[in-house]
Amino acid sequence: MDFTGKTVLVVGGSSGIGNGIAQAFRARGAQVHVWGTRASSADYRKEDGSDLTGLHYAQVDVGEEGAIENHAPPFETLDVLVLSQGIVMYKRGEYQMEGFARVVDVNLNSIMACALKFYDMLRASRGSIVTISSTAAYHATRGNPAYGASKTGLVGLTRTLGEAWARDGVRVNGVAPGLVDTKLTKVTTQNPERLAASLQRIPAGRLGTPADMAGATLFLASPLASYICGQTIPVDGGLIL
Repeated sequence: MDFTGKTVLVVGGSSGIGNGIAQAFRARGAQVHVWGTRASSADYRKEDGSDLTGLHYAQVDVGEEGAIENHAPPFETLDVLVLSQGIVMYKRGEYQMEGFARVVDVNLNSIMACALKFYDMLRASRGSIVTISSTAAYHATRGNPAYGASKTGLVGLTRTLGEAWARDGVRVNGVAPGLVDTKLTKVTTQNPERLAASLQRIPAGRLGTPADMAGATLFLASPLASYICGQTIPVDGGLIL
């Protein structure tokens, strides 16, 4: 699990799960770059689940047309690409086509755009992509059709790119988090009744943490996982068992 001398980019690494993953790579010697939507790293607060200490930050809103293609990265080589971007809309926002399209653009379409942008670098380094989907890919999400569809699609995309790019030396795998306490899940974690009901369904008896997701991501990006291609690992405390 030593990434000394490696260059890592975590898209969506400014907060939450992505931020935990970024800091885990940094702690193991990597030079870590993160993308976020705010103007600068100073616009993020630790109270919101952000720690950008030692990370190289760039503002790239992957939901904006042309943002990914037009961004000039400050590195010439890349060893690991973690695709952790994601949004959700509540209050039936995803039942409007504008909201549905916005969520799919960020959660699925931008994943492909990022993978294509850095494919040449990853092929040159024989590097690795790790996508961050969700256990929502494995069950219905009644209030959030776009979120569920995009995460289901991401599992399929991970499988397909894993098969297509393995011959070029680029391994593509994924992590499917269960219920993790981040800003995206506050609608559940800050509602005592919803939280209690959710915990009853988790055999491990607790919420996941960004550190839990980071462990699986480090493994998939490491030589320990050199024979794993196209797989998405649920990291959910047993939630979907």
